[in-house]
Formats: sequence, structure tokens, C-alpha cells
Amino acid sequence: MRLLYLLNISNPDRLSADSGWIFADLLAPALADAGAEVTVAAPAPAGDTRCGFHRTKVPGTKYRARFSADIDELVALIRAEQPDVVVANQIEEAPAIRTALLEAGSNALLAGYCHYLPFSFTGGGRLQLDPSLNDAALGRSVLLAFAAGLAACDRVLVHSPTAASWVSAAAARTTLDLGGKLRVVPAPRDERLVRDPATTRAASGTGAIGVYNHRLYAHYGTGQFVDLARDLAASGTVRLRVMDLFGQRRAERKGLDDSPEKMRAQLAALPHVQVVSDRGDRVRYKDLLAGAQFGIAPFRPGCPWSMSVIDCQGMGLPVISPRLGWLAEHIDPELCFTTPAEAVALAERLATDAEFHGLHAKRAHASTADFTPSLIAARYLEAVS
Repeated sequence: MRLLYLLNISNPDRLSADSGWIFADLLAPALADAGAEVTVAAPAPAGDTRCGFHRTKVPGTKYRARFSADIDELVALIRAEQPDVVVANQIEEAPAIRTALLEAGSNALLAGYCHYLPFSFTGGGRLQLDPSLNDAALGRSVLLAFAAGLAACDRVLVHSPTAASWVSAAAARTTLDLGGKLRVVPAPRDERLVRDPATTRAASGTGAIGVYNHRLYAHYGTGQFVDLARDLAASGTVRLRVMDLFGQRRAERKGLDDSPEKMRAQLAALPHVQVVSDRGDRVRYKDLLAGAQFGIAPFRPGCPWSMSVIDCQGMGLPVISPRLGWLAEHIDPELCFTTPAEAVALAERLATDAEFHGLHAKRAHASTADFTPSLIAARYLEAVS
């Protein structure tokens, strides 16, 4: 099978903070191991030396990534690669890719990976637009472009059952029946971030570290985390390690949303909160996780998956989480909370109760066992066969 993987990269200056790139970098070699011939078309190479690479332009902003596909470039690429399968990691580009396939005379199967959903659903079933894609009221246009992408695909791949439910419901609202197109294919875990839970630091009382390793955008619910951080700091039992994954961002990105810089400053001003950077180094990132006792999930409503949660769990770190989206589906119910008081109580228990911590360290690690790159590559190839 010849597979052309079209990858948008939103963080070319800090690839370690771009989950789409990390997933491709982990998945492409596993697909090659399984016998596929893989070419990655992206602003930066991903995979290993067996994988072909075609450099594409950095889209500049998240809106250009959705609305500025170069059909001439796509036609030339498809004619050169002669793929059996084309994977669109930016689902909104699928109609342009379908057009390019038509012009190139290609019968390749088009699979769209719904890496990021521009919407979520409330507990009452109300669709809400993702605020990160609603600048200048563009959210509904992005949603319609997303639906057009679904319609253009032969396969629609999603990370989780939660995402499958949301995507199906959103499609139905545009009279689109996904029928047999939809497949659940989780993202691969990073095998460099896997540790035997028996080696995880046990609860040690005062000074135990909770790590928050998520993007600091406001739409990730970071303001709620700031409030929780104040409560945890006041408890005196837990210290917090907050990961600054972005570092210095490009002016174009800050111009659209400067909330990460603002949130970072608020967190750095709190007592018992350490804001640290991995400087784009996965070894340093692993060391920073290894020094913690537990993780904290984001408060992001539209959360169909979280690479950072899987990173913690693979390292044997229990993760406490609000009952939201995929988080509620995946994380042990004993570690989910509804109120800040419940979150503080869970953090304190993980910090002081060695038996409770040890049990959930094992469960956290085990929850990632089916996400090895080889297993995910097999599921991926089955989904597009």
C-alpha cells in the first residue's frame, strides 16, 4: 500500500508541542514496519529514513490551514506519488484533495483524520463552537468546512468513541450520514515516555508534585486550572509543575490568541507553582514528568483526546480529571471530579496515600497498553483497507 500522509503543522518552531506532528512521527515508521510505503507531505519531515518527504508551506494561521489549500500542488504531488491512500490530517482540506484526485485521475481512497474538532456537545446535547476557531465569527464557517470535509472522504477516522459520537451528531445536523465511513483509531503513545509503574515515586506527603502538561490556551479551560492551582497551593500538601510547551511563539500566532502568555504569567505568580519548559527536548520532558507524582487533565470542553494525558499515564502517573468529553470516558472514575473541592481532595490523597497512589499508577499505565505504535498502525491500515 502506498500511503500519502498530508500533515498540517501549527507549531513548526516547537515540533514537540505539535501533537499532529508527534503522532505522524510515531505512526509513519510503524506503518512502514507493517509494509506500507509512506510519504509525509508537511512543513517538516516526520518518521524515519524509510519514509518519503515532500515539504509544504507553513500555513501561517489555523484559518489558512483550513481555507487555503493549493490544488495545483496537490495535483502534482498525487501524480508524483501515485498513492493508494491519501490521509488528510486537516479534515477541512478534504474537498480540495478530492478535487485534486479527480484532476490527477487518481482512484486513491481518501481518509480524513479528525485530529481536532471545531465543536463539542454539552451534556444536554447542545452543539457549541470551539472558541479557538471563532475569531471574527468564523466558527460556523469552520464547522461547515468540517462537514464538507466529512462528505468528501471515503473514510473518517476519529480518536475515540466520544469523538465518534460527536462527529456523527454534527454530521447529522448537516443531513450527512457517515454510514460505514467512520472508524475509531486512537493516537499512538510515545514509547519513549513509558515507564514501569513500579518505579513511579510513591506518595510522599507534603511537597508531592502534580504536573499540568497541557497547552495554556484559554479555550483549554486554563482559567479554571488557575483557580484550582490557587486552591491546591493553599492546601499546603501539593506543589505544581506547569509545563510551558510553547516558549516564545511567532507574532502571527500571538496576534490571534495571546492567552498562553497571559495564563503563563498568572501561574508563575502563584506560590508553590513552578512554570518550566522542556525546551523542545523529549528527554527533558520525560525527566520533568518523572519527577511528579500525578497529572492534572485540562478543563477543555471539546476534548476528544489528550496526548498529554497519555504521556502521564504511560509514565505511570495517575491523572485527576474533570468529568468532560473523552476524559470522562478514559480516566478511572475514581479520579474524576466535579467540584474544585473534590479535585483538591483527590490530589491530597494521591500525595499522601501510598496504596491509593500505587493502585492508580498501575491502572494509568495499563490504560495505554493498546496504544503502542505497532498496534495503532495495524488498526490504521485496517481502517483504510
